[in-house]
Amino acid sequence: MRRMIYRAGGTFAPALAAAVSILAAGSAVAQTGPSSPIPYDAERGVFSFAGGLERALPAVVQVTTLGRSGGPSSGDSEPRPISAGSGAIIDAREGVVVTNNHVVEGGRKFTVDLADGRIFDAVLVGADKATDLAVLRIEGDGAASGLTQIEVANSDALRTGDLAFAVGYPLGLDQTLTMGVISGLGRSGMGDRIEDYIQTDAAVNSGNSGGPLLDSRGRLIGVNTSILSSGGGGNDGIAFAVPSRIMMYVVNQLRTTGEVKRGQTGAILGSLNPERARDFGLGIVRGAVIEDVAPGSSAEAAGLRRGDIVTRIQNRPVSNAGTVAAAIGIAEPGTTVEVVYLRDGREGRAALRVEPGSERLAAIGLEAALARGATFRSTAEGVQVVAVEGGSPAAAAGLQAGDIVEGIDGGDAAGLADLERLAAPGERRLTVRRGTEAVEVVLP
Repeated sequence: MRRMIYRAGGTFAPALAAAVSILAAGSAVAQTGPSSPIPYDAERGVFSFAGGLERALPAVVQVTTLGRSGGPSSGDSEPRPISAGSGAIIDAREGVVVTNNHVVEGGRKFTVDLADGRIFDAVLVGADKATDLAVLRIEGDGAASGLTQIEVANSDALRTGDLAFAVGYPLGLDQTLTMGVISGLGRSGMGDRIEDYIQTDAAVNSGNSGGPLLDSRGRLIGVNTSILSSGGGGNDGIAFAVPSRIMMYVVNQLRTTGEVKRGQTGAILGSLNPERARDFGLGIVRGAVIEDVAPGSSAEAAGLRRGDIVTRIQNRPVSNAGTVAAAIGIAEPGTTVEVVYLRDGREGRAALRVEPGSERLAAIGLEAALARGATFRSTAEGVQVVAVEGGSPAAAAGLQAGDIVEGIDGGDAAGLADLERLAAPGERRLTVRRGTEAVEVVLP
């Protein structure tokens, strides 16, 4: 489970306490159906969600990744376990398992353990770093092996306050189920990734990575991927899951081509924050700032300009640039997305066409540029990195927001035009100023 440090202190009320309150209020109700506050098992005389959830549990698996041994060389080249997580079978006939990219990253071989004790070898179909998703295929005839698949629900129908259940294999334990609620939707800003997370307070710990987040009917609504922790990596009741809407798009592409190809609009985006909101004289702190618009792009054709603040896309509120990237990232090239934006305090609307992704590695505007997953802006200090997309070559190389680019391949980088050198394929060496230090970054 990827861990992110949450510095602000605080407590949360466990979902169990809320459930107990519901039980107390509805304890006199001994019936099933819509009027019952919680499913009631009359035969056993208990309230329980087991009837809906038990159908999903056989499809929740443990994923073990085997890689090269890190110990002294002894002639033993057999791969050793290097990481473990969880996953869910979404296609029993084909033996298709969805999990997290960070669970399988660096692996040479993979095994899938079922809840009934059986174990299978699996092969990697494909992985997508930007959404932290990966697809495995169990080797052999899935149907003949009696596999069970999980039902997938539409995450767009979720509401804050819905019950949620996390299933996986945390902390070396056998299959474990925890309960919580949907704490929030459309969460982003945890990193420079394609983000549109479901937030839940269901207990999620190391080993839950890649496991499903279920609704009260046992349907997959998300893939657990990360937590916020105030220290030690333990559960603080704040966990995030990739919604099924994004999961299914990525999985379908990985199964079809082995990779995810995303469209583009030509808009170079940054995130609105309190400091920038004050600069713009805005009374909001959430949105995506259009840093620049590539000439001839669909964003220019839609009438968008540098300085516009995108507040909604496809009728969904925009938290930051990650929200827009997520919407564009799962839109088929050729489709149109609707955006709402602010310009000089007035609201405008635009129909933004998603164009096929270009093989070109850099897009240079008048005030900003996008190259190899990093957004650059011309500032008084020089060419500054303002954002780095998760899973991109820039992220892999260790480039960071705030870096000032001083040189490329031994030559000076005085302005955005010099970033044109990053458009050509091949390795590039950047010299950047990070604080008071000079750092060399090698872009693959």
